[in-house]
Amino acid sequence: MARRNDHTREELINLTLDAVNGFLEEHSYHDLSLRKIAGMIGYVPSTLVNVFGNYNLLLLHVVAKTLDNLSTQAKDVVSQCKDPEQALYQLAYCYHDFAQANPFRWQLIFEHNMNGEVLPEWQQDRIDNMTTMLETLLKVIAPQRTDYEVLQASRVLWSGVHGITLLSVDDKFFAAEPIDGKELIENLLSHYLTNW
Repeated sequence: MARRNDHTREELINLTLDAVNGFLEEHSYHDLSLRKIAGMIGYVPSTLVNVFGNYNLLLLHVVAKTLDNLSTQAKDVVSQCKDPEQALYQLAYCYHDFAQANPFRWQLIFEHNMNGEVLPEWQQDRIDNMTTMLETLLKVIAPQRTDYEVLQASRVLWSGVHGITLLSVDDKFFAAEPIDGKELIENLLSHYLTNW
C-alpha cells in the first residue's frame, strides 16, 4: 500500500479522479465503493476520506471533472458558430454526443445526490456556467425576451434535450425503427424556436 506522503494532495486527487474516470469508461458508478477506489490506487480508504472529506464528495469531484470536460467541448462547438441559432443546435448536439460517448460518467452527473448536504459553491459555479451558456445564446436569438422568459425557455429546452438524451443513451425509445436522438433534438429546437 502506498503511504500518504508518496503523493502530494493534488497528485492523490488527480490519481483518484483518473482511476474513477477510467473505471467509468466500462462500468457504472454503482459498482464502485470507497474501498474499491482506494484499492485501485493502492491506498487505504481513510486516506481518501482525509483528502476528499467523504465518499459522496469524492464522487462530486468526479462529477465536477466530467462537467469540466463537457463544458470545454460545449464552448468549443459554440465558439465555432457565427450564427447563435446554429450554436444552440450545436450545443444541444454536443450534450447528446457527450452522453453517448460517456454514458457512465454522464449517468453519475444526474444520479449523484448530496443526501442533504449543501452543494459546494465550486460545483454550483460549474452548473451555472453550463446554464449561462444556453441562456446567453437565447438572449442573442430573442433580445426582446425578458430575463425570466429566457430562463424559462432555457429550462424547457434543456429538459427536452436532456430527456431525449436520456432515452437515446439508454435506448428506450421503444420503436420498431431505430430513432436518432439528434433528429429528435433538431425537431424539438426547430419547433420551439419557431413558436417562441
